[in-house]
Amino acid sequence: MVNGTKIGEGRVEIFHDGEWGTVCDDNFDEHTASVVCRSLGYYGGKLITSFHYQYLTIGPGTGKIWLESVSCAGDESSLEDCDHQGWGSHDCYHREDVAVAC
Repeated sequence: MVNGTKIGEGRVEIFHDGEWGTVCDDNFDEHTASVVCRSLGYYGGKLITSFHYQYLTIGPGTGKIWLESVSCAGDESSLEDCDHQGWGSHDCYHREDVAVAC
């Protein structure tokens, strides 16, 4: 997580194919947020999108958008194990980058 105002909060970024990139907020929910938090050693998981005041500080990312339409049941060990459209396949803009608070 990047740019959070406190520990356990920030924009979700994922390292794939040697490059960091962001995750689009399409279909991202609290179950998916909890997978992000657990994979980083935190508890809980609250979605922060561009509609939340915290997002003003966190802001959008740059570069690759790696994942869109990520959907987790909640028991997966990482976002890679969740359903998604495929690496780098998206129709998102960085203003749709998702952030999470654990």
